[in-house]
Amino acid sequence: MMIPPPRAEGFSTTTDVPLYWREDGPLDGSPMLLLHGGPGAHHDYLYPQLLRLAESHRLIAYDQRGGGKSKTDDPTPITWRTQVEDLTKLWREFALAESRADAPTLVGYSWGALLAMLYCIEAQRSSATVTPMPMPSRLVLLSPAPISRAWRTEFERALQARMSGPAVLQLRAELVASGLRERDPVAYRQRSFELSVAGYFADPRRAESLTPFRVTGRVQQSIWDSLGEFDLQDDLRTLARAVRLPVLVVHGQADPIPLASTQAAAVALDAICVEVPDCGHVPYVEQPELLFEAMARFVPA
Repeated sequence: MMIPPPRAEGFSTTTDVPLYWREDGPLDGSPMLLLHGGPGAHHDYLYPQLLRLAESHRLIAYDQRGGGKSKTDDPTPITWRTQVEDLTKLWREFALAESRADAPTLVGYSWGALLAMLYCIEAQRSSATVTPMPMPSRLVLLSPAPISRAWRTEFERALQARMSGPAVLQLRAELVASGLRERDPVAYRQRSFELSVAGYFADPRRAESLTPFRVTGRVQQSIWDSLGEFDLQDDLRTLARAVRLPVLVVHGQADPIPLASTQAAAVALDAICVEVPDCGHVPYVEQPELLFEAMARFVPA
């Protein structure tokens, strides 16, 4: 699928490494700051579908450090704290409001949802300092990555089982038998990518019309390593007690990420939790109308 050009784009000047960003939608629209998944990936695999948010919102997305157009040759390990610090600097570089009433909605998908939670935890901790980090007006967590190491391990096992299961193996066999590799190499590469992520879908056959992406392996590994044996439940409860932050959580009922992880995050944050039927990890492809309806009810235009 073709991704339309942005209304504006560029590279950050206040971060240690220049980070690519793009902006879409009306300048006077309610601002949204979008965090992609990975880690180590890039923003554009969420498009063109999530560009629907730009119909009524000022939508800003960027490639997190180490991925996409924000790759770096610096061998210093990139950690979750690196990503939180980058987000803080970008917030101010984009001149986004820091008053809660006018601050943007922070929208995170998959790993980006976990990054959004980590950011808000650190922002709350900084509230008593001389230069507190800005807090979003609302938080939207789409298909959030597991909030503990134990749930991440459970997710990895579930995904591996799906990827080696009969449904995905059948689709791979059909691709090999199709002759597409010789007939149309470009289409073959596209379909090969789609099948490489088919285990994330409630029905692997729905893994179609996806924007391909790559993950920088060393960045992904260094960020997960930096989290150690993490469990965010206590920190999320502390955040919810300290800050009246409206939160929407969306999770597909057939997501390989454990539903229990998302439910625990929603309870800790006192959030609205929408469990989407017949949907895996990619609601913007699998159940877009249910996703956008839930977001429209939660975030004013």
